[in-house]
Parts: sequence; C-alpha cells; structure tokens
Amino acid sequence: MPLLRSRAALTVVILTVALATACSTTGSQQGDSPRKPSATDTTTGPGGGARTEVRAPTANAAFDYQLGGAYPPPGKVQAVSRDREAKPVDGLYNICYVNAFQTQPGEAGTWWKKHHPDLLLKSDDGDLVIDEDWAEPLLDISTPAKREALMDVVGPWIDGCAAAQYDAVEPDNLDSYERSEGRLTAEHAAAFARLLADRAHQQHLAIAQKNTADLLPQRTRIGFDFAVVEECGRYKECPEFSDAYGSRVFDIEYAKKDFATACSAWGKELSITLRDRDVRPAGTDGYLYQSC
Repeated sequence: MPLLRSRAALTVVILTVALATACSTTGSQQGDSPRKPSATDTTTGPGGGARTEVRAPTANAAFDYQLGGAYPPPGKVQAVSRDREAKPVDGLYNICYVNAFQTQPGEAGTWWKKHHPDLLLKSDDGDLVIDEDWAEPLLDISTPAKREALMDVVGPWIDGCAAAQYDAVEPDNLDSYERSEGRLTAEHAAAFARLLADRAHQQHLAIAQKNTADLLPQRTRIGFDFAVVEECGRYKECPEFSDAYGSRVFDIEYAKKDFATACSAWGKELSITLRDRDVRPAGTDGYLYQSC
C-alpha cells in the first residue's frame, strides 16, 4: 500500500474503513446466516443494544461431555461441558451446563415445592407436568411474570458460571415445550431463552443453543452463539445446525452406528463425540468416549 501523503488523505481512509465496518456489522445481524465469530466476539445484542464481549469456541474443537461427573479430559480435548457445580478445566474452553427449563430429578419434591411451587408447570388437575424420560418436572415459562421470576433463580446460576471462570453456558431442555402437554409453546421457550442469553452476555459468557432445530430460525433474535446438539447424526439434523452455526457445533452421539455415520458425513466439519448415555465419569463401568 502506498504511503499516505497528507492528514486529509488519512482522514478519508479512516472514515471509509469505519463506514465499511459499520455496514458489515449491521448486515451480519439482519439475517440468520451462519455467524463465524472470532475468539473474542463483540456484536449487537438480540434487542439491538450493545453486547458485551464473549469468547466463542474454536471451530471443530475436540469435545468432551462430562455431565455425569468430572474427570481429566482425554489429551486431545479442547472443549468440555460440565455441570455448573463442577470446576472448569484450566486451559480448555469450558461450557457450564444449566438445567434451565426443567428441574433436576428430585428437586421438585424439596426445594422447588418449598420455595417456588408456582413456577412448576401443572396440569389442569394440579399435577406436575413431568419429562417422563428423566423424571424432571417442567418449569412454567408461560408468562412474562413467571419468566422473570425464574430468572431470579436461574440468573444467579449463570452468574455463578461466570464467577467460576467458565467461557460459556449451555441451558438445557430448550425443547421442554414439546413435553408440556400443550401448555407451553416454542415462543415461550424463545422468550425465556432471550432472557438467558442477555444474562449470559452481561457476564461475558457465550451461550449455546441446546438441540431444538425448530428454533434455529430464531437463533439470532434469541442471541445464541454456537450449538450443543445431541444425536444430530441419528436424527439427520446435522445439516441444519451446520448451516446455522458453521463448524461451531458440538454433537454428542450415544450409539456407535450413529457416531460412525455422523463422523463419515460431518467429522471434518463438526465436532462429533461418542458418549455413553449416562455420561459416566472415566474409570466407571459403562464409560464410553470417542471423537472423530
């Protein structure tokens, strides 16, 4: 590039670069094209305001899913997801698991019933609406008031992830409306997810979309930065998540044949991990881990 010969010329260049940058930033927020954030990603928030800096995961990073108990990750692992009560791993990209849309098994009969019984989703006859596969009662996100009240509980969990030096948060059971007996909708889930994303970004945490391909069209409005997906190979959803998030998709398969299929089709583009369905810690019976 030739040297600039005057202050006026320098000013013109600075203004031109600034205008181009502003146009590029604005354009990237208009649609839901795949976002490819840098290591530190500063963007406009879903509501149009300034968003704090967050660190997005490295594309196609080797991943370990440790929700059943923390253990030293295999040597090539670059990113790990752990329960919010576990400590992050020095030197890795750490994702903090939060069960944000359902309770943990056993909690409804104790803490939630004692402190926030009105925030548990109930059927017409007053019974709890429960995710039968995991024995987890659903949280009631059906109104703005209830969503705000839930943020008084879940918000501090996210703050705790930040205080523990996690890099990102993974709010689970975004798709709980599918198990709500028609009492919750996708819009309820998106509205609560926006609150979670705002809280995460305020704490300089990236936030993952967990499963729920139906909400991919709303990902930018919600504020998701990357995805953690279970069995996108088995359910043939990997193309949809890849189109949305590029290579910043962590997929966990639980069957060897699905893992092999996903690795063959998507192993060069996405981070594919095989885990036992109970995500047991290493060294325990039934533990299984592979990556491609």
